[in-house]
Amino acid sequence: MNFWIALALLVTNQECQDSQTRARQAYEARQYDQAALHFDRAVAACGPSAPLLLALGQAQLLARRPADALTTLDRIPVDNPDYVAALKVKAKALYLLRRDPEAEETLKRAAARAPADAEIPYNLGRIYYQLGRHTEAAAALRQATALDPRDYKAWDALGLATEALGDVAQAQQHYIKAIAIVHTDYRHYDVVYANLADLLIKLGNYKQAFDLAAEAAERNPDEPRNFFLTGKALVQLGRSELSVRWFEQAVALDPDYPEPHYLLAQTYRTLGRAADAEREMKAFQAATARAPKDHR
Repeated sequence: MNFWIALALLVTNQECQDSQTRARQAYEARQYDQAALHFDRAVAACGPSAPLLLALGQAQLLARRPADALTTLDRIPVDNPDYVAALKVKAKALYLLRRDPEAEETLKRAAARAPADAEIPYNLGRIYYQLGRHTEAAAALRQATALDPRDYKAWDALGLATEALGDVAQAQQHYIKAIAIVHTDYRHYDVVYANLADLLIKLGNYKQAFDLAAEAAERNPDEPRNFFLTGKALVQLGRSELSVRWFEQAVALDPDYPEPHYLLAQTYRTLGRAADAEREMKAFQAATARAPKDHR
């Protein structure tokens, strides 16, 4: 082989390896824009293999670039083993682009090819739930739990769908099922604790709601909703002075989250801190004005 050709191949191979390493490091650090950049370079240096295209599409999706993700994922051949995984990511991109019928159809195509894959009805159920189609959401999520009885996210989501349908007792059982799975085996999963706490606040069970919300905050101290719900339970328990630090932390984590500003303003007013109450009420109004009308 010509020396210069051999040298060029060696450089390309090194660039291929380096780009993949940087991409994975950025992805693990949740720096999705950087991950997409390096995966794109890896595709150029290594060739457009299906695993690299899938990784690039996933990074683009998480970087909130769904249109780019679709373009990337469409390059994966239909006869490739990664095609079903690509369809699952593609459905999420279509949903973010508000192309809901296409997202649904894409997941149904994935289900036809992989009927035992519990993630597919889970994703379908989540889309149905977000669209307000709660009966269909519950049916899809029941299918997911039947396929994988230890799919705690599916049990959690089934709790939300069942709660939306008005079956509060059954919703609690679904949440408890998810908590039984995650309690020791998935120590960083917090969402179901917050979901059940939110429901128990509505039902007037404030002490248990406080315990669950505080557990959620311990599991994930970066999620403002966990602190908001803990403070909300404390207010209902008559412990307004203790709720302040929880609301303040929720506000610090996400100044654009309206509800903590509102309850913090109410709490300050209860404690006689009129100037602080006025400041937080203005912050609540500003955050409400900035809030998107349709969360995706």
